[in-house]
Amino acid sequence: MFKLKSILAISVLTLLSACGSSSDDSGEADIDVDPVAAIDTSRGGYLCFDMTTSMGTIELALDRRNAPITTQNFREYAAVGFYDGTIFHRVIEDFMIQGGGFDETLEARETNPAIENESYNGLKNYRGRIAMARTSAPNSATSQFFINTVDNGFLNKAQASDGIGYAVFGGVIKGMNIVDSIEEVATGAVAGMQDVPVENVVIESVREMDCPN
Repeated sequence: MFKLKSILAISVLTLLSACGSSSDDSGEADIDVDPVAAIDTSRGGYLCFDMTTSMGTIELALDRRNAPITTQNFREYAAVGFYDGTIFHRVIEDFMIQGGGFDETLEARETNPAIENESYNGLKNYRGRIAMARTSAPNSATSQFFINTVDNGFLNKAQASDGIGYAVFGGVIKGMNIVDSIEEVATGAVAGMQDVPVENVVIESVREMDCPN
């Protein structure tokens, strides 16, 4: 049973942070050489998920080597079906799409306790990377996440105005065209919330899958 926590939202003017991925056993990040949506899962150390939405399927590879806490957190929510029936409730063109906290009536779901912010991990907010949403409190992320639709360097720890940023924990490996389609939907203000899709974009299911070799 999920404990009640306030659901997180990112402010457009607030930062978000992260860094790159590792291709050796040192844990040092080298995703700088791959500033695109594609991630090489052949190096191992990833957990992969199939996210079925009302607009199509997005496949994600989560970096448990560089973001173990955040990856496990997402895995636990997915395993109990927490994300099923939630929506992308915040969509901003040339920025990101955010979901994982509200149902189709904009009712906030109860969450587990907040987790440590792994924005120090070297993974960066490149286009196609998935990161955790949070409040202004550094370690306040619970279930909500966002997918960057452009390179958002100002969200990385090194460039963040708060010196903290937002934790990237993986990225899209298939279905970036679906992310782009979601980014283009019409949005408006609903129940005091801004940038809400006029027609719900529903996350129908999130299931763990085998990573491609």
